[in-house]
This record gives sequence, C-alpha cells and structure tokens, in this order.
Amino acid sequence: MVTSLEARKNQLLAALPEHELARWLPDLEPVDMPLGQVLYESGGRLSHVYFPIDCIVSLLYVLEDGGSAEISVVGFEGVVGVSLFMGGQTTPSRAVVQSAGRLLRLRADLMLLEFNRAGSAMHLLLRYTQALLTQMSQTAVCNRHHALDQQLCRWLLLSLDRLHGVDLVMTQELIANMLGVRREGVTEAAGNLQAAGLINYRRGHITVLDRAGLERRTCECYAVVKREYDRLLSLLPPSPHT
Repeated sequence: MVTSLEARKNQLLAALPEHELARWLPDLEPVDMPLGQVLYESGGRLSHVYFPIDCIVSLLYVLEDGGSAEISVVGFEGVVGVSLFMGGQTTPSRAVVQSAGRLLRLRADLMLLEFNRAGSAMHLLLRYTQALLTQMSQTAVCNRHHALDQQLCRWLLLSLDRLHGVDLVMTQELIANMLGVRREGVTEAAGNLQAAGLINYRRGHITVLDRAGLERRTCECYAVVKREYDRLLSLLPPSPHT
C-alpha cells in the first residue's frame, strides 16, 4: 500500500485532511512513467486519474493532420484527468509524460465517489481545475501574441515549478510538438537562451543556469499563471521554488 509520506509528495493529496487521505491510500497505485508514455488519447474514456509525484505530464490538443500543441502541464502540484469529475467521461486532449518519473493513479469510479462526497476533496479539486483553466487560456494567448523565445522561457519556468531540480530531459522535436512550432524555431530559440547564459542545452538535456534571467526574459503569461495557482491553491504545502 502507498504510504502517507509518498502520497504527500503530491501537493493535492498532501492538502487532504488526514482522515480523507487515509481512506484513499489503499486505492492509490504507484506507477513508473517513462518519457513519452501516453496516459490517455483524445476522445478516450478515462479509466483513472493520475497524481504526479516527480514526473511531468503534458496535455496536448491533437489536430486531424497529426499536429499537436501543448495546452497545459501538470506536475506534483496537480492531477491529470479533471474532465472526469467535471462531468465528462472523455477529453479532447492527449496526456503524455513530458518528464519521466513516478505517479499515483486512482480508478475513475473511486475518484467520482470521493468527489461526490462534496467534502474538502471536491472543493480542492475545483480550485485546482480553475487554476488549470487559467494556464490553458494563458497558453493560448501566449502562443498567439508572444515571441518563441518568450514562449520557451514560459514553458521552461512552468516545467521547473513542477520538478525538484533544474534539469529537463527533452529533445528539440518534443519541445516543438509541445509548442506547436517547427523544430528549426526551437533550435534558434534554445540557441538564443544558451548564448545569453540562461540555459545549457546538450543532447536532449536542458539545464537551467539562470532562473531569474528566464523570468526577466519571459512575457507576463508565466506570472499570470503562477499568481492564479498561488491564489487558488494557497492552502497547499509550499513548492520547492517558493
């Protein structure tokens, strides 16, 4: 059985009252997730919800021609599969592991049972969903109005906020798929950030050298998303970056 200590590495689970978390623990299943693992496809029926521990999951909108663009990222601060308890059994997005690691999954029927108790879990999940919607809408605005360098800075900062470190394992091709741009554009943008001394990029590994520099270089979209998460989820345990 998953221990309370492991479950509390996810901030949503950590925010549950002790008696509620104790009720969840026997049904939480730990799963190791490799890079690129698909949790669910667009239009697929949701069998589980997922609470990341030290992995990051990207939610992607996929076009008919196979193209895709990231609409949000979820890490240890959240849960993947919100459409389940928002009233839908399917979702138009694809969920893909962006950074390998571990997560805890809970069966869909059990999640609905807990949500429908209308207790603290329901209120917590609804606040998280509002924060996630803010990230989605701000991502759409950013992708339409801001330079690729700024988009990449935003993406790196959001990813860092969901990791316990400064290293990302991510190829340029995957970043291009996330941002919905050509690979050549990512090459140029990453090169600009590296030339400025903000990151080091080598063979699919990105190391952030100057987080404050990334924050100065990015657009306002990162700050908008972070403020809304902080406001709505103020009762969560602090992140490593606060």
